[in-house]
Amino acid sequence: MATLRELGRADLQRLAAALEAGKLKPPYSRSVVGAYVSSAIRDAAVEELRRLDAQGFGPQHIGYTVRMLAEERAAGQAIRDRVDIVWTGPEVGACQSRDAVSVARELFSEARKSVLLSTYKIDPNAANTQQLLGVLAAKMEASPGLEVSLFMDVGRKFLPGHGLDDTPEKELVAKAAKHFDQLWPGARKPEVYYDPRSLSLEPGPRACLHAKVVIIDRVKALVTSANLTEAAHERNIEAGVLIEDADVAKSLERQFRSLVEAGLLVRLKGMEGSRCLCLPSDHPQSGGKLRTSRGRDRGGREWLRWRRARGATRPSNVRM
Repeated sequence: MATLRELGRADLQRLAAALEAGKLKPPYSRSVVGAYVSSAIRDAAVEELRRLDAQGFGPQHIGYTVRMLAEERAAGQAIRDRVDIVWTGPEVGACQSRDAVSVARELFSEARKSVLLSTYKIDPNAANTQQLLGVLAAKMEASPGLEVSLFMDVGRKFLPGHGLDDTPEKELVAKAAKHFDQLWPGARKPEVYYDPRSLSLEPGPRACLHAKVVIIDRVKALVTSANLTEAAHERNIEAGVLIEDADVAKSLERQFRSLVEAGLLVRLKGMEGSRCLCLPSDHPQSGGKLRTSRGRDRGGREWLRWRRARGATRPSNVRM
């Protein structure tokens, strides 16, 4: 069957139809086979069909097998059509890839229900952030129902001559929230989460949130090496893949939501103009209202408390 595998999908379909209809049968002459496959592979196809006939395979059996090959080829092409390479940096030759900035803006523009972003770093320059996230911020203002969650790293820096910054965790979190408020190019803010292990003073448990993904409407997912910075989207060499597959997108988003549910990723305290997207509608802190200063920092604990009060079951209106 190796020779038949070299046939294109159109040739395979024509060959299968002829075999199953009885139009193509032993002794498989070159002139007849040539009516269904390209001349470049005609002789090899004749030899393969005669070899299968000698082994006892009838036209119907061969036709069925050839049709399965054609369907496999079509399914493989459909999968390839749902995956695009996304690239930042120099390109040499006829590389088939898409520009990272264009893809990100296109995804933000397409979003109708939800956006989930994860990044290790956000550009500290407000003008650059406007260029990168301005489209999303404008979409949030125009679409009040659009749910936007952002996961980012909030870590400790190493200070020259001092070592690891030992500023109290609450101060670092407050500083990060204030800085994000100043950077975000819109009045309405996304719900922001971080990994509290990144603020540990001990090297053992200390970790960082390093994933870089964009998930749109739970149907498309961009997985990339690029941070949300000007350098990553304009100058660095970065690579990623854009996958249009609802199962993949939902599964990837579920990874983040489950960590929030378990309290392993927590809300960035002090965010103004944001709402908790991981709480159900009947939860006292949901509904899109700004929380009081007392309630603003209790999202993760309140969610777990809410679940325990209801037997730790997930209500149908909680999106994960």
